[in-house]
Amino acid sequence: MPQPPDYWFGNGRVPLWARALAGVYGMLVALRSWLYGVGLLRQQRVGAPVIVVGNITAGGTGKTPLTIALMERLRAAGFRPGVASRGYGRRDEAQARWVDAATPPDEGGDEPVLIARHTGTRVRVDRDRVAAAKALVAAGCDVVICDDGLQHYRLQRDVEIEVIDGARRYGNGRLMPAGPLREPVARAATCGFRVVNLPSSEDTAAFGEWPMQLQADDALPLRGGRPKPLAGFAGQRVHAVAGIGNPARFFAMLRRQGLGVVPHAFADHHAYRAEDFAFGSELPVLMTEKDAVKCAAFANNWFYSVPVAAKLPEAFWVALLDRLGRARPPAADPK
Repeated sequence: MPQPPDYWFGNGRVPLWARALAGVYGMLVALRSWLYGVGLLRQQRVGAPVIVVGNITAGGTGKTPLTIALMERLRAAGFRPGVASRGYGRRDEAQARWVDAATPPDEGGDEPVLIARHTGTRVRVDRDRVAAAKALVAAGCDVVICDDGLQHYRLQRDVEIEVIDGARRYGNGRLMPAGPLREPVARAATCGFRVVNLPSSEDTAAFGEWPMQLQADDALPLRGGRPKPLAGFAGQRVHAVAGIGNPARFFAMLRRQGLGVVPHAFADHHAYRAEDFAFGSELPVLMTEKDAVKCAAFANNWFYSVPVAAKLPEAFWVALLDRLGRARPPAADPK
């Protein structure tokens, strides 16, 4: 996905053509919602509780780190979770497949591969998320996390988590392509949990929102070796590479650590080549984990990945597990 136009999250004038198309898009969104509401289009259950993590805006908000944190918490609580994803950016999106830590990103998608490497649990990519969820349940998963599936209404869900970018919020408040909204803002009120990805620890969430911080401590050499604290780069110039929905967030995080950032923003899910890194100066290259999974083949000793971990209040996990426990089918009577 290319970087959004300036008027989505700025004060620029929205072109007339974009306003017209947004009106058509809005009617289609409303029609689809009505068809599901009256039962002409039907949702499908898959035999296990489903948690959908998504957003009503286009672009990155921090869904993947939250999905990884969800997997870890659910396993610690005794669940056997699996992730269903479309797998954007893979070579053949029409082909459903299992993804593990060894899957090439161009076959499994950068985000599913990253999730599989972090969690070691079942990950299924399929354009049909209902089919992906059913495959996970058949493989023994007792809860399904649907990564970026808020608008995939055919999959019946038990818990919806909206993830909001705390800096950009809903932009200019318009529907695509006049603005960043996939659905009207009112849709957010129907989600059981609203998680706001805060730019810094000084920011606060609004009433009804759960605050989330993405914390980074160390940089990991792509060629292997000991982690290096980000503080070890303080006062240095570095090339910062981000092919994610909101590269500016990654650059700002590094600047808060005292790094002199030379920014290099790429389109979301960009397929990197060695030529992309011909920056003309031999400085350390720091990139997101999502980018790093696609660069290992040509990385040198200057390349570092910067992992982030999603941190949320303990009360969030208590509330989520309580909601999930009520959605979980009762255990079979041993008699």
